[in-house]
Amino acid sequence: MESRHLSVVIRRDWREVAAFAGDPEHLPEWAAGLAAGELRREGDDLVMASPMGQVRVRFAPPNAFGVLDHDVQLPDGTTVRNPLRVLEHPLGAEVVFSLRAPRGAEDDPALEAAFEADARAVAADLERLRALMED
Repeated sequence: MESRHLSVVIRRDWREVAAFAGDPEHLPEWAAGLAAGELRREGDDLVMASPMGQVRVRFAPPNAFGVLDHDVQLPDGTTVRNPLRVLEHPLGAEVVFSLRAPRGAEDDPALEAAFEADARAVAADLERLRALMED
């Protein structure tokens, strides 16, 4: 199973980037691949509209290490783990999202194409985050 680490360097203090990116209220501003409208809380979960349909999202508890890992439960009930880190960088922050290809993608052109589309969407989300944080 292939993993692809997509990252962007943001010229802003890494703690500020982590606080902004980890605040669910800001997701619709930058994470278009995940959040496409209003979100509501149900216990520890966030329920929101997404391009995939309604999803449930659960973030790692707030922490001082920039770990913004989150699980996304898709409309079909599948849960996808999403490692997301905000790291200290000499220029400010580096945001790294680890994208995992679905099982069998190496042998299935449709799954491989979906993985490539996901990678482009994540890269676009990270660029939106950079633009918001560097303005």
